[in-house]
Amino acid sequence: MEITTSPAQQLAQPATGAATAASAISSDFETFLKMLTVQMQNQNPLDPIKSEDFAVQLATFSGVEQQVQTNDLLQSLAAQMNVMGMGQLAGWVGMEARAPVAGYFDGDSITLSPNPRLVADTAVLVVRDASGAEVQRAQIPASSDPVAWNGVLANGSALPHGLYDFAVESYADGALVASDTVEIYARIVEARSEGGETVLVTEGGAKVPAALVSGLREPGTAN
Repeated sequence: MEITTSPAQQLAQPATGAATAASAISSDFETFLKMLTVQMQNQNPLDPIKSEDFAVQLATFSGVEQQVQTNDLLQSLAAQMNVMGMGQLAGWVGMEARAPVAGYFDGDSITLSPNPRLVADTAVLVVRDASGAEVQRAQIPASSDPVAWNGVLANGSALPHGLYDFAVESYADGALVASDTVEIYARIVEARSEGGETVLVTEGGAKVPAALVSGLREPGTAN
């Protein structure tokens, strides 16, 4: 399992940032007071600054200070929630996830979960290799029952190891109704965060957003 940043490290980062921001606020406040003092010392005695103006300046600075502190707190909470989410997803590593992702064939069967359209009376499985070339086309039951794909062609030869994409074509009365991506069961080897989104990496290097996972099971479990 590879998770780039540990929870302890991630929690420490917001705390450091908050401390830096607090120091900056303190420094800015002292600067503000010095400027206010100089302003009072150099005001025109014939036209002194009104006390209301001082109150407005103090209130404005106080509001900005509170907003900065609030933003730091929200960032810290968001970081902690992200760590909790990654901690939960770490338990997925080693499990088999059902998702619309390419499957890595290493000689063992891959469990497919085709879902032909309800109107289909015929379903055809279409297999493509990593380059997108079609390598197999075979008729399967027009149902949502799992299919074990063993990578063996009609002539008895086996396809080479590698990543393969699966699609199911639905036919009704001989006419193509639709072509849909087939969900498969693939073993999860890593959970990572990319662009604020949790991404799972399956065996063979295929990536799938965690939100697209529709099922989990223990390795080797048959439906």
